[in-house]
Amino acid sequence: MRWLRNSFVTISIKDMSKKSKKIYLDYAATTPVDPRVVKAMTPYFMEKFGNTASLHSFGQEAKEALKKSREILANALGAKPGEIIFTSSATESNNLTLKGVALANKNKGRHIIISSIEHPCIMESAKWLATQGFQLTKLKVDKYGLVEPANIKKAIKKNTILVSIIHASNEIGTIQPIKEIGRICKEKGVYFHTDTAQSFGKIPIDVNKTNIDLLTASSHKMYGPKGAACLFVRQGTKIEPILHGGGHEFDIRSSTINVPAIVGFAKAVEICQKEMKKETARLVRLRDKLIKGVLEKIPESYLNGHPTQRLSNNVNFRFSFVEGESIIMQLDSYGIAVSTGSACSSSKLESSPTLLAIGLKHQEAHGSLRLSLGRWTKEKDIDYLLNVLPGIVEKLRKISPFKIKK
Repeated sequence: MRWLRNSFVTISIKDMSKKSKKIYLDYAATTPVDPRVVKAMTPYFMEKFGNTASLHSFGQEAKEALKKSREILANALGAKPGEIIFTSSATESNNLTLKGVALANKNKGRHIIISSIEHPCIMESAKWLATQGFQLTKLKVDKYGLVEPANIKKAIKKNTILVSIIHASNEIGTIQPIKEIGRICKEKGVYFHTDTAQSFGKIPIDVNKTNIDLLTASSHKMYGPKGAACLFVRQGTKIEPILHGGGHEFDIRSSTINVPAIVGFAKAVEICQKEMKKETARLVRLRDKLIKGVLEKIPESYLNGHPTQRLSNNVNFRFSFVEGESIIMQLDSYGIAVSTGSACSSSKLESSPTLLAIGLKHQEAHGSLRLSLGRWTKEKDIDYLLNVLPGIVEKLRKISPFKIKK
């Protein structure tokens, strides 16, 4: 065996060849942009580059593209075009929801309800509002990460103005009963918001059938570009802007319109809507093969999240006596990209609040691994992972400080 040496590393040719294979299983963090989306966007960088606020033909051409994109998003959600507000990210949409609704409705009430497994941008927005005189209720979830609708009904008070529950967990993939939650909120006269960054494009959503008042969706989670997202705001909903300027997006979100990214977002939505049924069936088959293979091949391995009521592309495991970060590094040496949880906070060496919320101990939470499949995941990729992962876990357990001493 040949070796390459310098003063910093010692690696073998064999180890280098492992990484020649590239398998991406972190689609929940971000997705590659679909070539069809890139093609749709390209003219709006140099040929149709106008500002939508301009009165000349360049501006009107861009404005027409914005109008068509808004109609595509609205049709996908069962909404009206005027109810779609384009933003730069799901984080911005979620901040706009919580802070905007709170500020616009503070005379009615100052109580907000969220779940204990929300994305950090919801959690941090809610925490900030708590410092501004608002009351926060954080609902518990069961061992699968499900919110019980009856608990929402109990938590709603006379001064409750907003309930925000994530549609599907970005970490464990559990899908919430949003139709029942929406019905309860409507009966109680409370605004209902849901973050669908992970679910939009994978699960059909109709804002009217589910009584959703506000909804967040993100382009880069569904093969569109980064830098584009939207917030559905039902007509008549009182919301205060958090960005002030030229009055773009119906005076709710001021900023020069990112036309290329929005056009790409709309194209990504069109593709997902058209291919959703077939792609969901394909991903469920691969997901279930992965779950079955890991649980059968690796002792002391467990599935986090609901066994069936979960996203078609999400798998989250925990492995006893081993750390998830160590598994990630080992898999990366084999050319396999995965994560331990939310990409927005995965660099923090802290236990995931979501995993703690479903009842895991800190040690168990640190032994968790998220694998998320996507449009370019093939069955041979799953086979390769199932061939590599058991050996990695076994090797790490041999040197683990967490092993039970006999």
